[in-house]
Amino acid sequence: MLEASTPSLREQQHSLIRQLANRIEAIWEQYLDLEPYHLPAELGYVEGRLEGEKLIIENRCYQTPQFRKLHLELAKVGQSLDILHCVMFPRVDYALPMFGTDLVGGRGKISAAIVDLSPIHPKPHLPTDYHQALSSLPNTFSQPRDIPDWGDIFSEFCLFIRPMDETEEAAFLNRVDAYLRVHCQYATAQNPVSPAEQTQIQTAQKYYCTQQQQNDKTRRVLEKAFGKEWADYYMTTVLFDFEES
Repeated sequence: MLEASTPSLREQQHSLIRQLANRIEAIWEQYLDLEPYHLPAELGYVEGRLEGEKLIIENRCYQTPQFRKLHLELAKVGQSLDILHCVMFPRVDYALPMFGTDLVGGRGKISAAIVDLSPIHPKPHLPTDYHQALSSLPNTFSQPRDIPDWGDIFSEFCLFIRPMDETEEAAFLNRVDAYLRVHCQYATAQNPVSPAEQTQIQTAQKYYCTQQQQNDKTRRVLEKAFGKEWADYYMTTVLFDFEES
């Protein structure tokens, strides 16, 4: 079951972040057999200061038979910055893409919205089931954004935009909903792979995580608030950890 005993930071954030956080957890609960995933106690709820403003980070994590970690992070810096970050980390014995989505906003506007199902094993393309489900989705967004230099991990279905109004915000929410439902349905229908394939998956997941760790914007925010050592620890323990061979 999902955590419901404490108020969530999302109630203080941009409405799209609140809606997306609720939607993600509702879909997880609908399709997946959720169990708690235990983060170090000091990382579930973190407070700091960034350029004179209060920084709050809230992490919720779960695991399932197919996924070693489902991670939903919410962060808020005063009234100037709202963040949602979500990644689903498959277990290495399942040949599944990496689902990820992020929202960044502040002062009533969402400046960046991204969602993708990144291919992992061992081919650089998503399985046919994903292509069939995702190819027909409408693309009505007016302001696409450039993929970062380290973004070779993303698929052809990666959507990275600046939503211009509430209509585009709603369309992005529906796009994430579609990706997530396809992913959960596909995942629960799969069987574990062979040991040889697990090794390939492990290598591919490590590459995905090390590429994501190059996100300078995230690192700079964490370093300013908590220092370099803590930022490295957080990025490699919470945000983009991977299983070593």
